[in-house]
Amino acid sequence: MSTPDPTKTINSPEATRESAPRFTKAKDGKRVDHAAAAKQFLDSPIHAKSHDERVWAMRTKRDKQAHAIEEWEELRDLASQIKTHTLTHLDEYLEQFADNAAANGVRVHWAADAADHNRIVHEIFNDHDVKKVIKSKSMLMEECGFRHYMEGVGIEIVETDLGERIQQLDNEDPSHVVVPSVHKMRSDVAKVFAETLGSDPDNDDAHYLAGRQRDATRPLILEADAGMTGANFAVAETGGFIVCTNEGNADLSANVPNLHVASIGIEKLVPRMEDMGVFIRLLSRSALGSPITQYTSHFRAPRAGGEMHIVLVDNGRSKRLGQEKFWSSLKCIRCGACMNTCPVFRRSGGLSYGATYTGPLGLILDPSFDAHRYSNLPFASTLNGSCTNVCPVKINIHEQIFEWRQVLAEDGHIPWAKKSALAAAGKVLADPKRYRAAIRTAQSALKHLPDWAVYSQLNAWGQVRDMPDVPDGGSFHDWYRKNRLHKTEAADTATHDSGDDS
Repeated sequence: MSTPDPTKTINSPEATRESAPRFTKAKDGKRVDHAAAAKQFLDSPIHAKSHDERVWAMRTKRDKQAHAIEEWEELRDLASQIKTHTLTHLDEYLEQFADNAAANGVRVHWAADAADHNRIVHEIFNDHDVKKVIKSKSMLMEECGFRHYMEGVGIEIVETDLGERIQQLDNEDPSHVVVPSVHKMRSDVAKVFAETLGSDPDNDDAHYLAGRQRDATRPLILEADAGMTGANFAVAETGGFIVCTNEGNADLSANVPNLHVASIGIEKLVPRMEDMGVFIRLLSRSALGSPITQYTSHFRAPRAGGEMHIVLVDNGRSKRLGQEKFWSSLKCIRCGACMNTCPVFRRSGGLSYGATYTGPLGLILDPSFDAHRYSNLPFASTLNGSCTNVCPVKINIHEQIFEWRQVLAEDGHIPWAKKSALAAAGKVLADPKRYRAAIRTAQSALKHLPDWAVYSQLNAWGQVRDMPDVPDGGSFHDWYRKNRLHKTEAADTATHDSGDDS
């Protein structure tokens, strides 16, 4: 799904003097350091504030839409049940979908992994002498590194979603599954367009910027040799699929060129067309807080004189389906609601996760792709459960985040320093006497130690915020022993003596 104009975001005169933060990607084989990347994001207060407020606004709009529908929780239950049923019969529905798509005149391909997907699509393009491709937003293609692969073999890929195009022109990955450039401000977009499209660098009007991008991209659309889309849902009963956008770019990608290739993850299946009545009502409301997307496009067969291919992609999904604790993550419909509500995502920016999938969704998906590389991500959470509460298909996201922490620790993917710190904390927290002694020691130290000792590299909290004042009355436990414990004991004794055991 694409978003309303992503250039419409908070701006201020100060923004022109502060560029959007740039992130250094972790090298292959290296752990992603989310905390360090988040600090880079927070070093730009204007952008951090804009990102937090805009993403939270989508969450509040979602709540208004949910509260306006009496049967909202029933819809969530139905969506979860439909996904559970489909995933537990996935082999049957995949065969049904492929057979029906083929009967519609579509050529169906099966890709075991990302490399397989890119190879298959490359072969299709070679067969049709394709040199220029237009595509609508697809997180699956991002997951497969598709655009970069095609650039390496001399095939030009042009993003048609406005947010994705901004990110492409700025040589950045998308930072959100729904709003790819949500971390940017209008001034940032004006700078990118001035450097790449020749627009006025001093004009950051949203309508002007969107118009310049449209003027520059429309000729590329008309000249394209092929078009690509992803899919929000695929219907086994019909062999068709549905793409939801707010800009109509998927319709252009699918219908202007004669060749249409759709990349679809195998988890996108639903059994029947009537199931879409549930998911369409949930998707945009959960994502953007709008009743429905501007375009809900149904594709079933090649247009007259055209050719359609569908590539069904596994890329670790069948393996995840066999994981007892994590299979339900495949229910995800990529609405981004969990990101919009997450306090960590809102304040760290999507690019800090160093992965295609960010926020709470990324925390439960990314380690399944590369446990070592993304071993730090499941710790980028407060486990507050808000992500689970807003998930339209009721994935137990916060519980899976906790489970991933355990799995990664048991499999040896936790850095030595973190593992040692967690082990020490575990011993302290498991013993009330040790815990209270540690609290008393820390309170005494904070009262007497100089700032240079308190705000050291060992104190992660103090690196970005002031330490709270130490209360004069000691801990709550000390206060309770002094003011309440004797009263509670006296009440218990009186109850016991009276023989009242009700």
